[in-house]
Amino acid sequence: MERWMRLAIREAEAAARQGEIPVGAVLVRGDALVCAAHNLRERTHDPTAHAELLCLREGARLLGDWRLRDCALYVTLEPCPMCAGAMVMSQLGLCVFGAADSRQGCCGSVYDLPGDAALHGVTRWQGGLLAEECAKLLADFFASRRGEETVR
Repeated sequence: MERWMRLAIREAEAAARQGEIPVGAVLVRGDALVCAAHNLRERTHDPTAHAELLCLREGARLLGDWRLRDCALYVTLEPCPMCAGAMVMSQLGLCVFGAADSRQGCCGSVYDLPGDAALHGVTRWQGGLLAEECAKLLADFFASRRGEETVR
């Protein structure tokens, strides 16, 4: 598990170098990497270009099936409502995240969207893998942005 999160962290670092909020994700099936992605909202001007969604889209395309029941998504930050919803809709088997998100996290922090019985979800999740390292990436990124005039 740790090796996959380390790959997600590398993706997050790539995002930071591009001026994106440093969130990275990797999609794994069994013991094989399917794909990796990082946030691209600024570059693409697309509010849905979160690392998780980019990974789910590319993974479904590569695997030839929108059902990702036998896949695991490793992501450096707890998924937001949009990404948690996409995980449920793709029937993702497992999400493992690093840092919790007390503002928008929907895998336990603010809400447990995958665990909502009304959605009949199959997505399990667990948080906290390399949490301090993942949180530090975000803290360092935002600290470097303090004082900028533009709103991110």
